[in-house]
Amino acid sequence: MVAVGVQAGSASAQQDRTIGASAVQLSATQRASALQDAQNGASATAAKIGLGAQEKLVVRDVIKDANGTVHTRYERTYAGLPVLGGDLVVHQTTNGTHSITKATNARISVPSTSAALAPAAAKQSALGAAAAKKNAKADASAAPRKVIWAATGKPVLAYETVVTGVQKDGTPSELHVVTDATTGKKLFQNEAIETGTGTSTYSGKVPLTTTKSGSTYQLTDGARGGHKTYDLKQKTSGKGTLYTDANDVWGGGRQTAGVDAHYGAAVTWDFYKNTFGRNGIRNDGKGAYSRVHYGDSYVNAFWDDGCFCMTYGDGEANSHPLTSLDVAAHEMSHGVTSATAGLEYSGESGGLNEATSDIFGTSAEFYAKNASDPGDYLIGEKIDINGDGTPLRYMDKPSKDGASADYWSSNVGDKDVHYSSGVANHFFYLLSEGSGAKVIGGVSYNSPTYDGSKVTGIGRDKAEKIWYKALTTYMTSTTNYKAARTATLKAAGDLYGTTSAEYKAVGAAWTGLNVK
Repeated sequence: MVAVGVQAGSASAQQDRTIGASAVQLSATQRASALQDAQNGASATAAKIGLGAQEKLVVRDVIKDANGTVHTRYERTYAGLPVLGGDLVVHQTTNGTHSITKATNARISVPSTSAALAPAAAKQSALGAAAAKKNAKADASAAPRKVIWAATGKPVLAYETVVTGVQKDGTPSELHVVTDATTGKKLFQNEAIETGTGTSTYSGKVPLTTTKSGSTYQLTDGARGGHKTYDLKQKTSGKGTLYTDANDVWGGGRQTAGVDAHYGAAVTWDFYKNTFGRNGIRNDGKGAYSRVHYGDSYVNAFWDDGCFCMTYGDGEANSHPLTSLDVAAHEMSHGVTSATAGLEYSGESGGLNEATSDIFGTSAEFYAKNASDPGDYLIGEKIDINGDGTPLRYMDKPSKDGASADYWSSNVGDKDVHYSSGVANHFFYLLSEGSGAKVIGGVSYNSPTYDGSKVTGIGRDKAEKIWYKALTTYMTSTTNYKAARTATLKAAGDLYGTTSAEYKAVGAAWTGLNVK
């Protein structure tokens, strides 16, 4: 969660793509074996792709396609130090050729790994950054760690300091600050707690998977990795109390928020598994957990990789828990992004990160087919956060919210990530449904293009698969919009062929957004 920059790709050979190259679902045992095999061969791979003697590869993920191509995602170290922005994916085909997708093409090398700047100075710089954000209870008790900063420009020796605390709205803070270990200049900062606002409209009567323990039932989903749902009882730390019930008929009072959170987690799990073959957020078969009734009148919800959990506030006056399906799917998708491309939550990569959650949150809403909350291309349409019944965000024309970007421009990365995400949200809508005016599911849309071109949609199902494959196999921590175009074209080529209507539609949609 500590790198941002411009992605560059390199290849030692043209990848051999076979149409229909979707991922093969691996069991937990098969995946663990694939990860271990890849790590055992990491040294040979590092030499094969031309890394320096002081560089080593650490395996993060392995994806095997139906055509035999293997995509192995790595983090990188240099002289034992983590390289932030050094992640890469090696794509190995059955005929022995390979290509590489890198977060940076810069040669990883520094004159020395001895720092001129003392760790204490880096700590003070990080605390200053937290103070500038007006975070409360700022604490940097963990010592700054020495790293190589490679996400932008020439790699340099740096410190990464993590400052915990509380943001102005009551959200926990985990601020990562990168400081040049020679000059003391702050190079980058990133808030690792990813927040979002959801709807307080519940999902009606829904099925729940629970577990019986003695004479009571618990909100523990044994069918989905053991996902548990807890009541924090207005506290802001710890897990809280696991929900229990005597007769397995849930709802009413404090249980209602727990029911919606548990249901949202189950739908999100099923959406990823049944659509993409993904077995849980980390694809390891293990469930996260949910915490509801967080804090006092906390009007937000957030995903935290540290606890691997979703947390929901109760809204204004603790009267409207933000525990609906759309917020669950959106926030848990941040966990999927973290476990795959690791798109940093800043600049253009941050916009792509946020858009990925909107894209899959929307897709999960369509997947659920819940009559109380039917699928649409409106984000937060039931929140009424604006007080006039309008949605939080629009995918067909993002600028209708008054702040989001419809199209790419050179300064789009300067926007808040919830607004720079508009370009990718617009791409997904155009790719799914096409440009122009239409009515879908009773909702009217009218999607324009930058150059006035007409884009013909390929359907949401195909658009979802293209975005997911691009995210999991071709995007890295530093992917920007230009690189996202390349990644989605590669994904479409893998799945449908480079002469297909789907491939051409991907290119047309990006061109219609001024991403060329």
